[in-house]
Amino acid sequence: MEGRAPSSQVYEDDRTLAFMDINPATDGHALVVPKSHARDLFDVSGEDADAMFRTVRRVAAAAKAAFGVDGVNLLQANGATAFQTVFHVHVHVIPRYRIDEIRLPWIPRPGDRSKIAANGEELRAALA
Repeated sequence: MEGRAPSSQVYEDDRTLAFMDINPATDGHALVVPKSHARDLFDVSGEDADAMFRTVRRVAAAAKAAFGVDGVNLLQANGATAFQTVFHVHVHVIPRYRIDEIRLPWIPRPGDRSKIAANGEELRAALA
């Protein structure tokens, strides 16, 4: 990380940095990044990904305690199609309030069971 942009840093360790989002979805919205550059989740090293998610867990717990929220969303996007706009891997830690106006980006509805099973088979094969 070059550290050129102004930020309100909330946490730092040897591998990660957490700071407040300058375009927050809700009060307390923070970002967690690895210090080593990686474009997205597919580019980040396993060690940096592990460290990033340890920090995410720590920041999420702190947000819950600090803001008294019942929930926290984590958002991690990879690629422009998935809404990634900053091409340094990062995780959004978004405290959720009963009165906020954040909504899911899709409408949950039952899927085609045979298609779900076929997709599961493809995913299992790719994981093997």
